[in-house]
Amino acid sequence: MKTVLIVEDDLINARVFSKILTKRGGFNVKHTENVAEVIQIAEAGEADLILMDVSLSRSVYQGQSVDGIKITQILKSHPKTANLPVILVTAHAMEGDRENFLKQSGADGYISKPIVDHQEFVEQITALLPNSMP
Repeated sequence: MKTVLIVEDDLINARVFSKILTKRGGFNVKHTENVAEVIQIAEAGEADLILMDVSLSRSVYQGQSVDGIKITQILKSHPKTANLPVILVTAHAMEGDRENFLKQSGADGYISKPIVDHQEFVEQITALLPNSMP
């Protein structure tokens, strides 16, 4: 069973994502907004994919305030975690944001909130999972 790590500071969103992923996608789900924990889970290979909220309001790493873009950059810059798929999730869905966020972060995908089409949400995640069957 594939594990999706949800990095989200809004507990309602985290619950909604978790429910969709477990019920509709059959995934195992972990949730944290603790940056050190995210990196530790990623390095330990305990997640197959990360859903990363772009605007994390309370996340701090090594004494600095960080957002999902910065955390994704950290993950993508380490050989151990560089190949771990990261999908940015954000409510900031303005024209050009998607390309800008993907370019800045090195993330593998982008989904805008709120999640309306649950099946499409699951399919976008499944498509980026390593060794997933089409």
